[in-house]
Amino acid sequence: MSDEWGRPVSESKEDANSWKLLEKTLLAGVQEQRRARRWGIFFKLLTFVYLFGALLMFSPLLQVGDGKAVGEAHTAVINVRGMIADEEAASADNIVGALRAAFEDSSTKGVVLRINSPGGSPVQSGYIYDEIRRLRGEYPAIKVYAVIADLGASGAYYIASAADEIYADKSSLVGSIGVTAATFGFVETMDKLGVERRVYTSGEHKAFLDPFQPEKPEETEFWRRVLATTHRQFIDSVKQGRGDRLQVADHPELFSGLIWSGEQALELGLIDGLGNTSYVAREVIGEDELVDFTVKESPLERFTKQLGVSIGSQLALWMGFQGPQLR
Repeated sequence: MSDEWGRPVSESKEDANSWKLLEKTLLAGVQEQRRARRWGIFFKLLTFVYLFGALLMFSPLLQVGDGKAVGEAHTAVINVRGMIADEEAASADNIVGALRAAFEDSSTKGVVLRINSPGGSPVQSGYIYDEIRRLRGEYPAIKVYAVIADLGASGAYYIASAADEIYADKSSLVGSIGVTAATFGFVETMDKLGVERRVYTSGEHKAFLDPFQPEKPEETEFWRRVLATTHRQFIDSVKQGRGDRLQVADHPELFSGLIWSGEQALELGLIDGLGNTSYVAREVIGEDELVDFTVKESPLERFTKQLGVSIGSQLALWMGFQGPQLR
């Protein structure tokens, strides 16, 4: 007579233990094989993802622009979208690189900056503004047109003012010629929590605008002067770009930081006409074939930007301070 494992019922206790040990060994072996298979699948998938990513990185589909062959007349289009800041899609490096490529293409009949941005860094905006004016001087036959979609404010308008002409939709938001810098004050909160702030510096004003310490009138006034200087530079650039088209005499509020609709902006001389990119290419430049010269990010760059954020900017936000912004 035998049990379900085929062992004689009359086996000794020692034999029974041997069978149990064998059973455990067999089960452990099966589990180990399953683990090995799972790890094998994981590493195969990892290799596939790596190879696929490498293929995308070196694919010709990721080059600047959409590959229009030289010799075919076209209107060059460059997108200025989102925040104008370093390491962003609308950084000076990206926009300037695209501008140079568009101007150097012998088939470019005109350049359109397609803008949809709230503004950003005055430094990045200034770089782009200066490069537009330099390229206009070097290639006088190629005109630059700014076309504002939903929003062309502050730093974005700064850039647009360097163009030969600016167009927008009647409902676009245009202007906001001003400068802002934001911070918070946590002094009373720290007192209520019973937390003492300790800052050690080697300069009298090194920790100025610290949100955890009371404001000092002389430092606040100094910072206001810094912002006023940036604002004046902004105004001077806009006046240089727009010239007599601006209705400054009748509308001193033009430089107050207010923002207007496209229809109002036309009356104020902030823009030259109402229209979109296709209209400008077809009716103004006279070449309706559009070629996108916008610098494209690789999938790897987009992926890493989504995964990680700038430690410096996050610390600044956490501390409650942001530098001057044309927004």
